[in-house]
Amino acid sequence: MSRQFLSFVLDGALYAVEVAQVQEVLEYTQPVRLPCTIDYVEGLISSREQGISVVNLRKKFELKTVEPTKKTRIIIIEIAHTENDVTSVVTFGAIADSVEEVIDLEEDTIEPAPKFGNNISGEYIRGIGKKDNKFIIILDIDKVFSTEEIVALKAAVVK
Repeated sequence: MSRQFLSFVLDGALYAVEVAQVQEVLEYTQPVRLPCTIDYVEGLISSREQGISVVNLRKKFELKTVEPTKKTRIIIIEIAHTENDVTSVVTFGAIADSVEEVIDLEEDTIEPAPKFGNNISGEYIRGIGKKDNKFIIILDIDKVFSTEEIVALKAAVVK
């Protein structure tokens, strides 16, 4: 079975998230910084007339931070979050160095995440795909953020 992923670059490596979780891709705009937020939360932007928390994946993954360029994009992502037996959709923006393309990968061609050799915790990685002789780190975006972090992302918008 084929699945679609949006590929993007962080620190020279190619990553991907499922297209079904991507709402849109925006040109980078400087988020409005909020006090007392988690270090990797850059602030808020407005998208579709709602406030969206923006996270810096480089900081979250403990990669070297860089200044945004004209290729920098904000990927608006939706994840399901259950709290007190109530499931809601949490929408946030993730800063990427650049966005590449939507790719199709066959489920059976996605290899398990390696147990070592990358800067990102293996629990965040759904698997490794390959396209045109390039490895693609497929993120399990639902696991990248803990319940506490998701609550903090939601709270940042409410402030």
